[in-house]
Amino acid sequence: MKNYKGMLLDLDGTMYRGQQVIEEAPGFVEVCKQEGIPYLFLTNNSSRMPSQVAEKLNGMGISARSDQVYTSSMAAAAYISQNYGNPSVYMIGEEGLEAALESSGATFTEKGADIVVVGIDRELSYEKLKLAVLNIQNGATFISTNEDKAIPTEEGLLPGNGSITEMIALTTGVRPLYLGKPQAFIIDQALAVLGTAKEEALLVGDNYYTDILAGIRAGVDTLMVETGATSFNDLNDVRVQPTYKVKTLDEWNSLSR
Repeated sequence: MKNYKGMLLDLDGTMYRGQQVIEEAPGFVEVCKQEGIPYLFLTNNSSRMPSQVAEKLNGMGISARSDQVYTSSMAAAAYISQNYGNPSVYMIGEEGLEAALESSGATFTEKGADIVVVGIDRELSYEKLKLAVLNIQNGATFISTNEDKAIPTEEGLLPGNGSITEMIALTTGVRPLYLGKPQAFIIDQALAVLGTAKEEALLVGDNYYTDILAGIRAGVDTLMVETGATSFNDLNDVRVQPTYKVKTLDEWNSLSR
């Protein structure tokens, strides 16, 4: 087993379920701290700012700073900055996406946008969809933070950003560029922030089709825990398996010592 030099940690299903902490998560993170292993929390949630994510984690007893959080909004902002400089953007999304785009130098507009960026928006309206469609029809590049069709909540599965994005794609006939998990781009960006080579990093997650697949695509070793979306039985027909599988994070701490 490798001596990993950095950890990318998924949140929902790995650290917590909704508002409930997963019992083994605080201890796992504490071991990383004690052993001096850098870690970065990695989430497709585009609505929250890193400081808000860190506050939630600390409230659950999981040690986190805002600079230890990387979101799909940050990945989208990084991609835009690297490839387009300081473009004009029409955005569907919430404060996490707005803050990330603003910090990257983008300017916001409703008409004549260079880029349309879509994130989860729980105040979505027909007017917002209309403006996105018209800008794309007029030549704007179409980017989405993530393709999650549904998000798990205490009430059940609710529409996710992927569902919002697909409405726009169906209307325009233009496919978006997705940048969150399971795409490799967000992993590469997160590793650059973490300062760890991909050969020395381990991605930890519960969802094969987002977390684990992102690691596989990026060439990073993966650890799947059975505390969230994907069960081991779900992997019977999967061609590329996670590097490691454990039921809980405590089991990994025992194996790695």
